Amino acid sequence: MIVGFIIWSVCALVLVVVGIITRRSQNAAGFFTGVKPPKVSDVKGYNRAVSNLWFIGAVIFEILGLPLLFLKQNSPGFLISIILTPFWAIGLAVVYFRILAKYTKKEG
Repeated sequence: MIVGFIIWSVCALVLVVVGIITRRSQNAAGFFTGVKPPKVSDVKGYNRAVSNLWFIGAVIFEILGLPLLFLKQNSPGFLISIILTPFWAIGLAVVYFRILAKYTKKEG
């Protein structure tokens, strides 16, 4: 399943690229597709925190794909990656909302 791991790794690399683009952005970067970026008090700090989230998320995603290297095709061990990936995505969203709460502009 080397091919599967390579495809999984390319997806993790895309997350790293998104993190790099976010880090270099001059404006507040959005996290969710189709949602306008928030108004934040510290754009540089916010983008740094979100890009770190993408980098750490990419590393965890890559770790979740490691069973693809060691298991034979159609092995029940793939359930580890399949079951944990939605929890990974939910974890990213939870951490993002914490970042958002820290950097959101206070009105008033």
